[in-house]
This record gives sequence, C-alpha cells and structure tokens, in this order.
Amino acid sequence: MSLLSKKAAVLLLAAVAGLSVLNAQAAKATDAPAQKVSMLGGKFSFTLPKGFVANPLPPGPTGAVGTMYTNETTKTVLITAENRLPDGATVKDNDAAFLDGTVSDFDAAQRKALPDFNKLSEKSLTQKGTGLGLRQVDSTATQGGGQTLNTTLMAGSGDHMAVVQVISRPDNKTGHDALVKQIVAGK
Repeated sequence: MSLLSKKAAVLLLAAVAGLSVLNAQAAKATDAPAQKVSMLGGKFSFTLPKGFVANPLPPGPTGAVGTMYTNETTKTVLITAENRLPDGATVKDNDAAFLDGTVSDFDAAQRKALPDFNKLSEKSLTQKGTGLGLRQVDSTATQGGGQTLNTTLMAGSGDHMAVVQVISRPDNKTGHDALVKQIVAGK
C-alpha cells in the first residue's frame, strides 16, 4: 500500500471516527424536505429522502469538513466527510490502488476502535455517469450503546477524498439497503 493511501486514510478515518462516536440525537423534524448532498466537486452527489435533518460538524483537526444527517423516524444517521489529500497528492476518479489501500486502512482502524466490528462485505463500484470509483464496506458493530448496521462508502478525486457512512438499526435492513442503493446510484 502506498504511503499516500495510508496518510489519506488516517486523515479521513480520524475525522470519521471522531464523528461517528457522537451520540446522535435525531432532530424532531419528520417533515424535513429531501436534501441534495454534493461532494468531490459534484462528482459524488445524491439526494437524501425526506425526514433527514442536517447538522454541520465542527472541522476536524486535519481540516475535514462534514455533516451529520439524522432521521428520527427511521433512527438512521448518515455522516458525510470530505478532506484534502495530504502532501498535495492527487488521485484519479477511479484509482484502484488508492481505494484498495484506503479500505484496508479503514478496516484496520475499525477493528481497533470497535471491539465487535464485523465486516460483512466489501464491494468495488463505479458510479454510472461520473465514472467515480467507490468502495463499499458493510459491517456491524456496537455504537451508541446498541448494535448497528453500517455501510461506509469511500471515494477520491483530484486532491480530495470523501467518506459517507450510513448507520442504522439492524431491524431496518430494508430501509438501510434502499438508502445505500440510492446514494450509490447518485439519485
């Protein structure tokens, strides 16, 4: 794995790890409108369905910016984070080596941070229309006092990388999978 991949993964994973330990309290706005989310200069875009409330997160120590979206009805949390790659590095929109290295480092960090982290699957995807490469890791772990179903999507483009993490209750697998499918499709 390249040094760039390791540094980038550590920077973004530190931001996401810090954000994901927040005890998210879903806002009481079940009638919140659908929201467009855009990352990586518009190359990674999707629309969240109604019911998600956006809460900007404080900038991370490495400059990462993010937003936590919560849905009270489904008890779903979605965290988006984006950060500049270290040392002025750049990556292609579908840079397999970078994405593979980022996933490997993410997996190691999750196993260290969450004792019961269980990786269920890993997928290599390419968004239709943009050609943006994504890596998807599905897992379970105990977070916020209970078991959670998690999907983490990672991408890189130019001098930035992005992570989207969807966290749901295990009894909402159908809703979780539908939301992930919508995000991956860029809809």
